[in-house]
Amino acid sequence: MSEMRTPLSRVRGLGSAKKGTEHFWLQRVTALANIPLAVFFVSAMVAHAGADYVTVTAFLSRPIVALVMLLLILSMVWHMRLGLQVVIEDYIHGHMAKLLALILNTFFALAVGTASVLAILKLTLA
Repeated sequence: MSEMRTPLSRVRGLGSAKKGTEHFWLQRVTALANIPLAVFFVSAMVAHAGADYVTVTAFLSRPIVALVMLLLILSMVWHMRLGLQVVIEDYIHGHMAKLLALILNTFFALAVGTASVLAILKLTLA
């Protein structure tokens, strides 16, 4: 059977971006990483339910806790960005609208991640 590509597409070398599998696995790996990190976060918040502000900030300012929280933030923001990218690519059909939505998705993830990381660092280094 002959190849299904046109002569022009063979000359240009355009075709699959070969990023689908990488994106799929990154989504699954971040989801897997989020499980123990979210369990830690939920258990820490349940353990400190009803605690005063000073107690909670003292807990969050411990280096190991801050490190786990930073890992949680980075993993969840990355996972969020990957998931929203799939939704945008699947459901927004206009080229410019899709491009704008993908750019805004990246900037939103950066903004959320940066603000969250700065909050944890402020608690830890204060």
